Amino acid sequence: MKNSFDLIGRILIGLVSIFEALDTIVFFQETKQTLQIYNLDFALNLLLVGSIIFLLIGGILVLIGYFSRVGALMLLCYWLPYTFIVYSFWNDDPSVQRVQGLMFLRTMAYCGGLFILLANGSGDYSVKRMFHVLRLPG
Repeated sequence: MKNSFDLIGRILIGLVSIFEALDTIVFFQETKQTLQIYNLDFALNLLLVGSIIFLLIGGILVLIGYFSRVGALMLLCYWLPYTFIVYSFWNDDPSVQRVQGLMFLRTMAYCGGLFILLANGSGDYSVKRMFHVLRLPG
């Protein structure tokens, strides 16, 4: 049962990150404008392209379970700063503070899942395990 839950968790975490990367690609200019609202003006194109790369590679590594700890670390490098920059509910107007606080906690829970993955690895249902069982180089 544990390995099934590891696999389901990895799939969900990977898909969220891959979707976020694809959304950033499709809405690149809109995302750029949103980042300017949060006073992130320095090397904006580089920041966005780096974010897309981290989200795609990290999401794929977590999804397939190959170097999933590296993927989880890459995703944490994106999601932790993102959470504190975008959902700084303590600075928001009281009318939106509750919703922003809930969004902050939701994304922090996602980061908690990444920390669990970082601590426990990908489990038995992974490409890395398949390489080990089949004695393939990797």
